Parts: sequence; C-alpha cells; structure tokens
Amino acid sequence: MDLAHALKVALQTGKVRLGLEETLQSAKDKKAKILIVAKSCPDTSLLEKNRFDRIPIYHYDGSAVDLGAACGKPFPVSALAVLDPGSSAILSLETS
Repeated sequence: MDLAHALKVALQTGKVRLGLEETLQSAKDKKAKILIVAKSCPDTSLLEKNRFDRIPIYHYDGSAVDLGAACGKPFPVSALAVLDPGSSAILSLETS
C-alpha cells in the first residue's frame, strides 16, 4: 500500500486529526480507529507500546517532517489519528 496516497485520500474523504495533542485526545475519547506516529514523536510512550486499548498504532518509519510531507502538509506532523478513513484503505496498515 502506498501510505502517502492512503493518507491523502483519508485527509480528503475522511476525518483525520493532526498533531500530538489532537491525536492523544482522540485516542483518550476512543474516537480514533488507528494512530500513526512518526519516529521523531516527542511522546515516546506512543513509540514503545500500545498505550490505548484496542486502538492500533502504526509506527511510521520516518520523521515528523516526512510524515507531514506524506500528508501533503508544509509542516511537521508527529502523530495523527484517523477517526474516519473515508474511501481510503488506511485501516489495513499492519501495526505493531
């Protein structure tokens, strides 16, 4: 799967929250279907373990700048939460 394409489709047709605070809040509220976390995320607990029950976490193998670029954004994105995938296949990502 082309992650950058899936992210752009999810951003256009679904509901995605960008940024660490928005991601953590969406996870705490149990609204997120999947979390995507950059390697350079400042909240290292998201990188070390599945912190939230039943919400898969995909560990993006790149920096926040790379994840932002994959989302088509001109700024770094350290984490994002997909609330609704829209017509993207992003929920089929393999998580660890």
